[in-house]
Amino acid sequence: MTDNAVFIGRSTKPEDLLLAMANRHGLITGATGTGKTVTLQIMAEGFSRLGVPVFAADVKGDLSGISQAGARQDALVERARKIGMTDYDFAPTPTIFWDVFGEKGHPIRATITEMGPLMLSRLMGLTDAQEGALNIAFRIADEERLALLDLKDLRALLKDLASRGKQITTDYGNVTDMTVGAIQRRLVVIEEQGGEKFFGEPALKIDDLMRKTGDGRGYVNILAAEKLITSPQVYATFLLWLMSELFEGMPEVGDQEKPKLVFFFDEAHLLFADAPPALVQKIEQTVKLIRSKGVGIYFVTQNPLDVPDSVLAQMGNRVQHALRAYTPRDQKAVQVAATTFRPNPAFKTEDVISQLGKGEALVSMLDQKGVPEMVHRTLIRPPSSRMGVITDAERQQAIKNSPVYGEYEQAVDRESAYEKLQVKASKAADAQAKATAAKTQAKASRPAPQRDTATDRFVKNAASSIGRSVGTALVRGILGGLFKR
Repeated sequence: MTDNAVFIGRSTKPEDLLLAMANRHGLITGATGTGKTVTLQIMAEGFSRLGVPVFAADVKGDLSGISQAGARQDALVERARKIGMTDYDFAPTPTIFWDVFGEKGHPIRATITEMGPLMLSRLMGLTDAQEGALNIAFRIADEERLALLDLKDLRALLKDLASRGKQITTDYGNVTDMTVGAIQRRLVVIEEQGGEKFFGEPALKIDDLMRKTGDGRGYVNILAAEKLITSPQVYATFLLWLMSELFEGMPEVGDQEKPKLVFFFDEAHLLFADAPPALVQKIEQTVKLIRSKGVGIYFVTQNPLDVPDSVLAQMGNRVQHALRAYTPRDQKAVQVAATTFRPNPAFKTEDVISQLGKGEALVSMLDQKGVPEMVHRTLIRPPSSRMGVITDAERQQAIKNSPVYGEYEQAVDRESAYEKLQVKASKAADAQAKATAAKTQAKASRPAPQRDTATDRFVKNAASSIGRSVGTALVRGILGGLFKR
């Protein structure tokens, strides 16, 4: 092992991932049970040891073992001996646990404003019309300085928009009650999936993902995602948001001796499943440009077909575990995987992919000039940390020993859009109540008509009767005189 590369394993030679090329991104693929998680684990160990912080989602819980020293096993020792690891030992890797739900790690939060209308639309599965209304809501919040921090802020803003229908339509475009109602219903679904715990403050500080220990090792940030992965769209949107935050929040650094952070995106197929073209284009752009921020993105998935060609082309470092060619689609996946490697005249890549055993992989890394090396059949190195799930007690101890313990545990609810719109609504209600009271008082101050007594009614009736009799007699007299003439 060297100080400028992560040792992956041995083929006919040591297979190393050069730190200077680690921000050129990578791909780890293979069928279930072929060793992808262990490969991710040994890569994270290697980056950490060389002072590079790591972020990875733990969708099954078995990556948590990286926080504990591994147990001596004859098979592991034999594997180390076979590949020439003379310094193989067992040791834990410094780890920080995170959890959107705040149950198995430090709470990890974002504000509604940070998530933005595009990500929220993806999260809620909105139509184009609904996404347009959401964009208008964000525009108004920005113009009226209404901080959108949590779900109740967004709900209050949407309610306010609905009450200002004509004004909104005139100034920004048509926003119907039906559209607002549909968005409100989707917010209820997000709440039921735990969204109210994710949106709020204190929001995650990106710098906390790039911490190092006193002796210079990088922390491995593990997102406990066993619960989050049950809502695949929420999981994918969250990681995409985090990737975007890294891109937006980190300065340009160009090519460095080693990355500032390596980001592993497990179950990467969820990111692209049913994604609209505009979102795929955004992902492609982010992946392409984020390397200049010193960040390496590594997708972990079963099949190379899960990743669009435009994104796949940017994955310079490749580890391919076994694929089984049982169906026509499987056979196509094997063919695609084989064509992504620089061929090795010693074997036929397509055949070897189906023959690989557990702990074996086809490996092709970038050389010092950034050119993919010829693919080699490689025996992956054994991890130094524990393979498998840790106990609840071990997890809690790791959380309490974390350098960010106490910074995120307590939620904060400062004044934001909800509170300001509550005051606005209260003032409007008070004004309406005062106007109604004034109207009622004015009506009450008018002189009430006097009610006739029985004598008054008798006199009026008599006068009316006499008037009618006199009038009738007068008309008859006149007409009679005319006829007589």
